[in-house]
Amino acid sequence: MTTFDDRASLTDLTATVERVRSSVEGVIEGKPEVVRLALTVLLAEGHLLIEDVPGVGKTMLAKALARSIDCSVRRIQFTPDLLPSDITGVSIWDQQRRDFDFKPGAIFAQIVIGDEINRASPKTQSALLESMEERQVTIDGQTHELPSPFMVVATQNPVEMEGTYPLPEAQRDRFMARVSVGYPSIEAEVQMLDVHGGISPLEDLQPAAHAHEIVKLVEAVREVHVSEAVRRYAVELVAATRTHPDLRLGASPRAALHLLRASKASAALGGREFALPDDVQALAVAVLAHRLLPTTQAQLNGRTAEQVVQEILQRTPVPSTPGRHSGFGGLDRNIPAYPQRPPRGL
Repeated sequence: MTTFDDRASLTDLTATVERVRSSVEGVIEGKPEVVRLALTVLLAEGHLLIEDVPGVGKTMLAKALARSIDCSVRRIQFTPDLLPSDITGVSIWDQQRRDFDFKPGAIFAQIVIGDEINRASPKTQSALLESMEERQVTIDGQTHELPSPFMVVATQNPVEMEGTYPLPEAQRDRFMARVSVGYPSIEAEVQMLDVHGGISPLEDLQPAAHAHEIVKLVEAVREVHVSEAVRRYAVELVAATRTHPDLRLGASPRAALHLLRASKASAALGGREFALPDDVQALAVAVLAHRLLPTTQAQLNGRTAEQVVQEILQRTPVPSTPGRHSGFGGLDRNIPAYPQRPPRGL
């Protein structure tokens, strides 16, 4: 197992992720924070939901991330007539062998792109639940393990609701983070027209890392230290969503676990062996907001889940933890780093 006890592992992580990031940013112009969040989710062993209006590059981001890693990739176009067996697979009777032969579905890949996931029925959407949580598929009583690394990158359009089915809360809760690509800046859009005007940039995109490298980096991220103060801070943020008057559904314990794992990955991407409150703060909206359900009155008042999370961040006391700024968009604290490596923890 690769750990931070081997100092080269931290250097390897930084170098490998930098190659992948440069590769993806060559396709997705002017959105470095979006690309970094996608890489954070990948290294934290999570799944990513990309939600935005049509035409801003949701599917392009998912494809660019998949092609930047030399691994198996499957794309599922979710439609109303898609069946659960199309995703998980099916057992077919073999006359010669006189036994059932399992035919794997599209979920059996290391990176699975689910395009317009909310266009499939809830029954079909639920076919992803076991695979996203337990990284396995059970068909006719037989359990089939999924490859590693395994990541689902799903897209959906929040404004194009005709013929769509909202994701069930159980499904949304399995996505570690939600990101909106957003419109590019004028300069980035002009550059996009210049670069993408002829051929698709995906055609020339070459893998920047191998799947086995990503597996080693995931193992290294698991070794990132998280102090008790930072763990408690993450739990306090999640618990605050369960009692907020503007929310009828708060975040689950799974949300706290996802927030912790994402913070560890963010710390590693920042070149640190330990997570800071800054890492938790910077990721709180992306990890928590899509799991929350505002009350009817809050919706009438124009309150969003993102605003509620920001309010909770402002009200929750931040623990005093030595360390540097995470570089991910959190608060800018110019505090000296740990003078020595902290004791091994979670």
